[in-house]
Amino acid sequence: MIAGLETAEMPADAIEVGRIADAWGVKGWFKVLPYSADPEALFSSKRWFLLPAEKGPKTFDGCAVLAVKEAKEHSDSVVASAQDVGDRNAAEALRGARIFVSRASFPTAADDEYYWVDLIGLNVINREDEALGTVRELLSTGPQTVLVLAYTEEGKTKERMIPFVSAYVDAVDLPNRLIRVDWQADY
Repeated sequence: MIAGLETAEMPADAIEVGRIADAWGVKGWFKVLPYSADPEALFSSKRWFLLPAEKGPKTFDGCAVLAVKEAKEHSDSVVASAQDVGDRNAAEALRGARIFVSRASFPTAADDEYYWVDLIGLNVINREDEALGTVRELLSTGPQTVLVLAYTEEGKTKERMIPFVSAYVDAVDLPNRLIRVDWQADY
Protein backbone atom coordinates (compact mmCIF):
# COMPACT_ATOMS: atom_id res chain seq x y z
CA MET A 1 0.00 0.00 0.00
CA ILE A 2 1.19 3.50 -0.81
CA ALA A 3 2.06 5.62 2.20
CA GLY A 4 -0.92 7.81 3.07
CA LEU A 5 -3.52 5.44 1.67
CA GLU A 6 -5.67 3.38 3.98
CA THR A 7 -7.37 0.21 2.87
CA ALA A 8 -11.13 0.55 2.72
CA GLU A 9 -14.25 -1.22 1.64
CA MET A 10 -15.85 0.15 -1.51
CA PRO A 11 -19.27 1.66 -0.69
CA ALA A 12 -22.20 -0.26 -2.18
CA ASP A 13 -23.34 2.92 -3.98
CA ALA A 14 -19.90 3.81 -5.40
CA ILE A 15 -19.80 5.35 -8.88
CA GLU A 16 -16.62 5.60 -10.97
CA VAL A 17 -16.13 9.31 -11.70
CA GLY A 18 -12.59 9.59 -13.10
CA ARG A 19 -8.99 8.51 -12.89
CA ILE A 20 -5.72 9.99 -11.73
CA ALA A 21 -3.62 10.94 -14.74
CA ASP A 22 -0.32 12.02 -13.21
CA ALA A 23 1.45 14.13 -10.64
CA TRP A 24 0.95 17.90 -10.93
CA GLY A 25 3.70 20.08 -9.50
CA VAL A 26 6.12 19.10 -6.74
CA LYS A 27 3.96 19.41 -3.61
CA GLY A 28 1.90 16.22 -3.99
CA TRP A 29 -0.89 17.55 -6.18
CA PHE A 30 -2.18 15.28 -8.93
CA LYS A 31 -4.11 15.71 -12.16
CA VAL A 32 -7.51 13.99 -12.48
CA LEU A 33 -9.33 13.16 -15.69
CA PRO A 34 -13.04 13.34 -14.81
CA TYR A 35 -15.56 11.23 -16.72
CA SER A 36 -18.11 14.07 -16.63
CA ALA A 37 -18.02 17.51 -18.21
CA ASP A 38 -19.41 18.78 -14.89
CA PRO A 39 -17.32 16.99 -12.23
CA GLU A 40 -19.30 18.20 -9.18
CA ALA A 41 -19.08 14.77 -7.55
CA LEU A 42 -15.29 15.15 -7.36
CA PHE A 43 -15.63 18.55 -5.72
CA SER A 44 -18.37 17.61 -3.27
CA SER A 45 -16.75 14.50 -1.81
CA LYS A 46 -13.81 14.61 0.57
CA ARG A 47 -13.37 10.83 0.46
CA TRP A 48 -12.38 9.25 -2.82
CA PHE A 49 -12.17 5.49 -3.09
CA LEU A 50 -9.42 4.24 -5.36
CA LEU A 51 -8.88 1.02 -7.26
CA PRO A 52 -5.58 0.32 -9.01
CA ALA A 53 -5.12 1.08 -12.70
CA GLU A 54 -6.62 -1.52 -15.03
CA LYS A 55 -3.52 -1.38 -17.24
CA GLY A 56 0.12 -0.77 -16.46
CA PRO A 57 1.95 -1.08 -13.14
CA LYS A 58 -0.14 -1.44 -10.00
CA THR A 59 1.28 0.49 -7.05
CA PHE A 60 -1.37 -0.79 -4.64
CA ASP A 61 -3.87 -3.63 -4.32
CA GLY A 62 -7.52 -3.66 -3.34
CA CYS A 63 -9.54 -0.59 -2.46
CA ALA A 64 -8.01 2.45 -0.78
CA VAL A 65 -9.55 5.63 0.55
CA LEU A 66 -7.99 9.02 -0.14
CA ALA A 67 -8.76 11.98 2.16
CA VAL A 68 -9.03 14.89 -0.29
CA LYS A 69 -7.94 18.32 0.97
CA GLU A 70 -8.79 20.28 -2.16
CA ALA A 71 -10.01 19.65 -5.71
CA LYS A 72 -10.39 22.38 -8.31
CA GLU A 73 -10.75 22.89 -12.04
CA HIS A 74 -7.57 23.57 -13.97
CA SER A 75 -7.56 23.95 -17.74
CA ASP A 76 -9.22 20.85 -19.27
CA SER A 77 -9.05 18.72 -16.13
CA VAL A 78 -9.17 18.75 -12.35
CA VAL A 79 -6.24 18.96 -9.96
CA ALA A 80 -6.38 17.79 -6.36
CA SER A 81 -4.37 17.38 -3.21
CA ALA A 82 -4.88 14.87 -0.45
CA GLN A 83 -3.74 14.34 3.11
CA ASP A 84 -0.60 12.21 3.32
CA VAL A 85 0.26 12.73 -0.38
CA GLY A 86 2.97 15.29 0.31
CA ASP A 87 5.33 15.15 -2.64
CA ARG A 88 5.60 14.41 -6.32
CA ASN A 89 6.74 10.80 -5.79
CA ALA A 90 3.65 9.99 -3.72
CA ALA A 91 1.42 11.64 -6.34
CA GLU A 92 3.14 9.72 -9.17
CA ALA A 93 2.42 6.47 -7.34
CA LEU A 94 -1.30 7.20 -7.77
CA ARG A 95 -1.03 7.38 -11.58
CA GLY A 96 -3.80 5.43 -13.30
CA ALA A 97 -5.86 4.87 -10.14
CA ARG A 98 -9.60 4.74 -10.79
CA ILE A 99 -11.63 7.16 -8.63
CA PHE A 100 -14.98 6.21 -7.13
CA VAL A 101 -17.29 8.41 -5.06
CA SER A 102 -20.26 7.34 -2.96
CA ARG A 103 -23.48 8.26 -4.80
CA ALA A 104 -24.80 9.60 -1.47
CA SER A 105 -22.16 12.36 -1.56
CA PHE A 106 -23.19 13.69 -5.00
CA PRO A 107 -24.74 17.17 -4.84
CA THR A 108 -28.52 17.20 -5.09
CA ALA A 109 -29.62 17.67 -8.69
CA ALA A 110 -31.88 20.61 -9.46
CA ASP A 111 -35.46 20.09 -10.59
CA ASP A 112 -35.56 18.52 -14.05
CA GLU A 113 -31.85 17.64 -13.84
CA TYR A 114 -30.65 14.06 -13.53
CA TYR A 115 -27.40 12.23 -13.12
CA TRP A 116 -26.88 9.88 -16.04
CA VAL A 117 -26.07 7.04 -13.67
CA ASP A 118 -29.58 7.37 -12.19
CA LEU A 119 -31.22 6.99 -15.62
CA ILE A 120 -29.42 3.79 -16.63
CA GLY A 121 -31.71 0.80 -16.20
CA LEU A 122 -34.95 2.80 -16.20
CA ASN A 123 -37.84 1.46 -18.27
CA VAL A 124 -39.15 3.73 -21.00
CA ILE A 125 -42.80 3.80 -22.04
CA ASN A 126 -44.70 6.06 -24.41
CA ARG A 127 -47.96 7.93 -23.87
CA GLU A 128 -49.90 4.84 -24.93
CA ASP A 129 -48.14 2.79 -22.17
CA GLU A 130 -46.23 0.83 -24.80
CA ALA A 131 -42.85 -0.42 -23.51
CA LEU A 132 -40.04 0.94 -25.67
CA GLY A 133 -37.06 -0.56 -23.82
CA THR A 134 -34.64 -0.02 -20.97
CA VAL A 135 -32.03 2.74 -20.85
CA ARG A 136 -28.69 1.06 -21.56
CA GLU A 137 -26.57 4.20 -21.86
CA LEU A 138 -26.67 7.89 -22.69
CA LEU A 139 -24.77 9.65 -25.45
CA SER A 140 -23.78 13.28 -25.55
CA THR A 141 -24.14 14.51 -29.12
CA GLY A 142 -23.11 18.07 -28.37
CA PRO A 143 -26.38 20.01 -28.44
CA GLN A 144 -28.37 17.27 -26.67
CA THR A 145 -28.19 14.00 -24.82
CA VAL A 146 -29.64 10.83 -26.33
CA LEU A 147 -31.14 7.89 -24.44
CA VAL A 148 -29.95 4.58 -25.88
CA LEU A 149 -32.55 1.92 -25.16
CA ALA A 150 -32.19 -1.84 -25.39
CA TYR A 151 -35.26 -3.89 -26.28
CA THR A 152 -36.02 -7.36 -27.59
CA GLU A 153 -37.87 -8.01 -30.82
CA GLU A 154 -38.37 -11.48 -32.30
CA GLY A 155 -35.82 -12.88 -29.85
CA LYS A 156 -33.10 -10.42 -30.85
CA THR A 157 -31.75 -7.54 -28.76
CA LYS A 158 -32.10 -4.26 -30.60
CA GLU A 159 -31.34 -0.61 -29.93
CA ARG A 160 -33.54 2.48 -30.05
CA MET A 161 -32.43 6.10 -29.56
CA ILE A 162 -34.56 8.92 -28.19
CA PRO A 163 -33.36 12.51 -27.68
CA PHE A 164 -33.44 13.35 -23.96
CA VAL A 165 -35.13 16.72 -24.44
CA SER A 166 -38.40 18.12 -23.11
CA ALA A 167 -40.03 17.91 -26.55
CA TYR A 168 -39.97 14.09 -26.26
CA VAL A 169 -39.54 13.34 -22.55
CA ASP A 170 -42.77 13.87 -20.62
CA ALA A 171 -41.66 12.68 -17.18
CA VAL A 172 -38.84 10.98 -15.31
CA ASP A 173 -40.02 8.99 -12.30
CA LEU A 174 -36.89 7.84 -10.46
CA PRO A 175 -38.70 6.14 -7.53
CA ASN A 176 -40.69 3.98 -9.97
CA ARG A 177 -37.69 3.63 -12.34
CA LEU A 178 -39.69 4.89 -15.32
CA ILE A 179 -39.38 7.46 -18.10
CA ARG A 180 -42.51 8.45 -20.05
CA VAL A 181 -41.93 9.78 -23.58
CA ASP A 182 -43.78 11.10 -26.62
CA TRP A 183 -42.28 8.54 -29.01
CA GLN A 184 -43.54 5.63 -31.05
CA ALA A 185 -42.02 2.20 -31.43
CA ASP A 186 -41.83 2.55 -35.22
CA TYR A 187 -39.84 5.82 -35.20
